[in-house]
Amino acid sequence: MPTVAAPSEREPAAGRHSSVVFADDREWAHHLCAFVRDGLERGEEVRYVADTTEPGRVLATLADAGIDAEGAAARGQLSVSTAAGTYLAGARFDPDAAIEGWHAAVESSSARGHRGLRVIGEMAWGARDIIGADRLLEYELRLHHEVFEPLPLTGWCFYDRRLLPEEYVNVLAGAHPAHRGDPVDGAALQVAPLTDRPGLLMAGSAGYDMRAVVTAAAAALKDTPAERVELNLSALRHLDAASLATLAGAAADRPAGGALRVRHAPPSLRRLLDLFPEFGSALEVVDR
Repeated sequence: MPTVAAPSEREPAAGRHSSVVFADDREWAHHLCAFVRDGLERGEEVRYVADTTEPGRVLATLADAGIDAEGAAARGQLSVSTAAGTYLAGARFDPDAAIEGWHAAVESSSARGHRGLRVIGEMAWGARDIIGADRLLEYELRLHHEVFEPLPLTGWCFYDRRLLPEEYVNVLAGAHPAHRGDPVDGAALQVAPLTDRPGLLMAGSAGYDMRAVVTAAAAALKDTPAERVELNLSALRHLDAASLATLAGAAADRPAGGALRVRHAPPSLRRLLDLFPEFGSALEVVDR
């Protein structure tokens, strides 16, 4: 991946990848205008990737708020595209290709003289019958370490409650290091990136009904390029045998090598490791 020189001052990575949850047009416009105005004032390139919103409505809303959207677009600092024309342009949604795409986009933006890149993406497409959409949670969990830490990129993911199931919003919004907008109720199983080291935090209960969430977390852990990766289970109440097998299998298949360090393992995991010691070969369980 290309290396991009970051500006001297920017918000820490944990604050630059945010979920934004809203339930009406007024909230949507408020977050949109705040994001775009801040980016233009900072000399950053600003992109809006629409899914259900007409691109013309985005520009009109900005103009109504006193933002010179037309001028920014004319000088190449503001653009509005669609998910169908960007990361959904291929036959399927591919997290690896999307991550590579962000590196290329930031490099291109920097080459044109912008101090950074900031992007709003509407996420309603993830709940539709799109090939690869089941990998969206895996993608969100990988972005912090693979994209936002190394790059001068700010990204807000828009979740419209009117278009999405509540559990979908809870899980996907919770996968971001930062959150803005409407509060979200905790999902039965919440997974989020650790912000101080490569790895994930899992909270809640990892049982049969949360199998898709566990699978996404395992895929994100497997593909993390760092050699040492940690899974913090300090807020996990329960983990069943199938979930443990999924996580252990991902740890064993990590191309970067190195055991998956499991911190604050719940009693249920320790009991399972006693019953199935073969799962422990790729896991390093530590007490603190």
